[in-house]
Amino acid sequence: MTSISLRDDAPASAAVPPAAPRAPARSLLRRLLANGGVRIGGVLLAAMLLLAVAAPWLGTIDPNAMDPANSHLPPGARAEFTTLAGDSFDRFFPLGTDSMGRDLWSRTAYGARISLSVGVAVALGSVAFGLVVGMVAGYFRRLDGVIMRVMDGMMAIPGILFAIVLVAVWRPSLLTVILAIVVPETPRVARLVRSVVLSVREEPYVEAAVALDTPTWKLMLRHILPNTVAPLIVQGTFICAAAMLVEAVMSFLGIGLPSEVPTWGNIMSEGRTHFTSHPSTVLLPGLFLALTVLAVNMLGDGLRDALDPKFKARGG
Repeated sequence: MTSISLRDDAPASAAVPPAAPRAPARSLLRRLLANGGVRIGGVLLAAMLLLAVAAPWLGTIDPNAMDPANSHLPPGARAEFTTLAGDSFDRFFPLGTDSMGRDLWSRTAYGARISLSVGVAVALGSVAFGLVVGMVAGYFRRLDGVIMRVMDGMMAIPGILFAIVLVAVWRPSLLTVILAIVVPETPRVARLVRSVVLSVREEPYVEAAVALDTPTWKLMLRHILPNTVAPLIVQGTFICAAAMLVEAVMSFLGIGLPSEVPTWGNIMSEGRTHFTSHPSTVLLPGLFLALTVLAVNMLGDGLRDALDPKFKARGG
């Protein structure tokens, strides 16, 4: 049996195998962590998520408990709080109280649950519906014109007007608010997906799969769908931020969730009549809303840069 040995003058590269390519997931994580917007946005968003999840354990009380004798207390005040049920206890109010004597810190903390829930639900719903519509319109040429004209018609309807009609037909509820925002956002996602599908279906590997009589459903799931994931993730973050703003506007205008539900929009709506004398009842929940929307947008910008490295080179 002949043994093979390396010569002394053989190059080192012949003895050492080439290093394995770096995992794509690790490379993506490194690019994300290197982005300042992702770091700042991620920390802010994590803080808001913690506020929403841990609201019952962060020194809050029933957000609807009221003590009219302690209305409009300034931030940082301490007072004897007596509920309408007769329960009395010494209470520290980090954000003060509103016109009905309700704890603004408790209402703001519980309001984070509603705003984040609406943002995530709208993002998932609009992405899911828009993905299906966009893939069908982009792949099946005969259906493209009809579907996209319907989408254009839906985009022509102002979102607030559609919300008013929807609330007039159904009673105001969380589901109504989510549907009122999902419907106007779906055409935008559908147009994005359609543009990706129109580009991908002309690729040689897709044409080869068609020539091999690959079933349509398998071709769309295996070759086309993966190309839509990156842009949809980015689009979903922006939709989430926009949905939180729209929900706040709807509640502020009185066409969103009922006033007894603590949302940032409802809190600002109830405080607007006393804004001149007590601006904190509007500014403080508005600050939480602004920071949350800023965090989601910064995270979306970072995801866009990481998932599409050419974007920065194009001057985006």
